Amino acid sequence: MTNGQEFAGKVVVISGGSRGIGRGIAEAFAAQGAHTVLAASSQANLDATAGAIAQGGAPRPDVCAADLRTEDGCKAVFKLVSERHGRCDILVNSAGATRAGAFVDLTADAWQDGFALKFFGCVNLCRLFWPLLVSAKGHVVNIIGGAARTPDPGFLIGGSVNAAMHNFTKGLSGLGKRDGVNVNAILPGLTATGRVEQLFAQRAAASGKTVEEERSAQVTKEGLVRLGTPEDVAALVLFLSSEKARHIQGTAIAVDGGGTPGVY
Repeated sequence: MTNGQEFAGKVVVISGGSRGIGRGIAEAFAAQGAHTVLAASSQANLDATAGAIAQGGAPRPDVCAADLRTEDGCKAVFKLVSERHGRCDILVNSAGATRAGAFVDLTADAWQDGFALKFFGCVNLCRLFWPLLVSAKGHVVNIIGGAARTPDPGFLIGGSVNAAMHNFTKGLSGLGKRDGVNVNAILPGLTATGRVEQLFAQRAAASGKTVEEERSAQVTKEGLVRLGTPEDVAALVLFLSSEKARHIQGTAIAVDGGGTPGVY
């Protein structure tokens, strides 16, 4: 989909890059020669991912273990990138794990935590890295989720956070038009990751079904042939971050096997 040399030497910052979709994105950029910087909370997970990428022959990622729910954590990522590379060509915001479950059982802390990591982590990283992205005429790709467009009473935190992130992305793209930064979003559907298995377990606890029953019900509800993969999402991230996609600005593209029921 993109020239194999296009990302060589580019600096790509990926939040949530140690597992799941974020790891798939990191692997795809690294395979094309990019200098990847992975940010997440777990040093052990970051080291494991960086080691696996390097073992595959790609440049070893830089890693930053930080609490992205806080501004200080986001500043730590920015400091590492600024001091080590002095530039940022692509920012991918993929961090965030919101709880599923019955509304009356979701605590105020769960709501605060959901917004802190996925929404405010994205906002803070975009704000901090914006001057570097402007200098590079770079790209921002926000990994959101299908619940931004499809409200679900069993996933109210995630839907609310995703909708806010969707609105933020569209608004930021207006600034991007002025400053020469492409800003877009991807809305993954059910994707085969540890995160989705955790959501199935949370939904099962709320519904009284087994995890397998909940998984089957969700797949049937969305009419899917299969679950998505991190590679499905990564392929689109690379395209949206390429020069071929320069005329794509402020859009949100679903990668969900057709699971979104509405027009938008």
